[in-house]
Amino acid sequence: MWSAAGSLAAWGWLLLCQGFFWRTDVRLPPSRDPGTWPSVCVVVPARDEAAVLPASLPSLLAQDYPGRAEVFLVDDGSTDGTGELARELADRHGGLPLTVDSPGEPPAGWTGKLWAVRHGVGLARARDPEYLLLTDADIAHAPDGLRRLVAAARTGGFDVVSQMARLRVESLGERLVVPAFVYFFAQLYPFRRIGREGTRTAAAAGGCVLLRAEAAGRARIPDAIRQAVIDDVALARAVKRSGGRVWLGLADRVDSVRPYPRLRDLWRMVARSAYAQLRHSPVLLAGTVAGLTLVYLVPPVAVAAGAVAGDGAATVLGAAAWLMMAGTYVPMLRYYRQPLWLAPLLPFTAFLYLLMTVDSAVRHHRGRGAAWKGRTYARPDAVPEEG
Repeated sequence: MWSAAGSLAAWGWLLLCQGFFWRTDVRLPPSRDPGTWPSVCVVVPARDEAAVLPASLPSLLAQDYPGRAEVFLVDDGSTDGTGELARELADRHGGLPLTVDSPGEPPAGWTGKLWAVRHGVGLARARDPEYLLLTDADIAHAPDGLRRLVAAARTGGFDVVSQMARLRVESLGERLVVPAFVYFFAQLYPFRRIGREGTRTAAAAGGCVLLRAEAAGRARIPDAIRQAVIDDVALARAVKRSGGRVWLGLADRVDSVRPYPRLRDLWRMVARSAYAQLRHSPVLLAGTVAGLTLVYLVPPVAVAAGAVAGDGAATVLGAAAWLMMAGTYVPMLRYYRQPLWLAPLLPFTAFLYLLMTVDSAVRHHRGRGAAWKGRTYARPDAVPEEG
């Protein structure tokens, strides 16, 4: 009964005091077209992305942008012909100018993606752009996407405008895990707080980040975050610490085309960075497991145990917490156009995330760390600092 009461109290606080994280109406803010459209360079780090590139790169090349814009695709040691395919797609579709280049293997202390971003930003700076659009190779953009991002940044005076791409939701595993992934992210980093001046909350979504070049230089992006596995959050924090303004919201017409057909694919995606999010701290891991248990697992257990034991108070309190939990999840399910019967299953999904987080810690302590596409990264404090 007391555990159920604690869970209900936690949900009351989350509902009202955590930046209304559960609402999904934080979209690109109102904007107006600038008198003169600034120049933009698009940087796309890509490693073994031949499978998704035909569905994403043409959307970048076809951007209807009134100013000067060009695309730099940085082939990060691909073995599947990513660079060659990108050139073929540019020849076939035309559109914005495309440059394909490769930086070679990253030195110690750099993640592969950020080393590729550094190389792409270096190429872009030769064009002296006012803005950089950092986007992943699996992200498809609407034709007016760049125009709308720049207009929002200019109108709102933001140094970073980022949109959380709508991830693919087709398989059963994707239906269970993907909407919850965004829901949990918003719970950790409430979008309303990120865009508010004077708050410390900062985050971005790496699939779509418009970054003012001057702010990137001031915050030393990407050098200052070269070891970050969760690079989008690290980028936003660096910009905000240097005095910049950051905005993050959900996207309407920015979509990930990467499939996760099996649960193990999603498991690997989450487990590769979950322990890094906890700064590789056993104490934070224990606190996270305890918090997930109290907030998400106690309500259904209290309902079941209370019904069996005849404890009406435990049943009612657990049911109230479970109902509140499911209610906060409904807007995200609607955003992803998913059936609402998935809402009561959120405790099961949270249990999966708990296991993924523990697995991430186990992988780290076995020396496998944050692994992705053939690379394994050491914890940041294991890498010597540059002079």
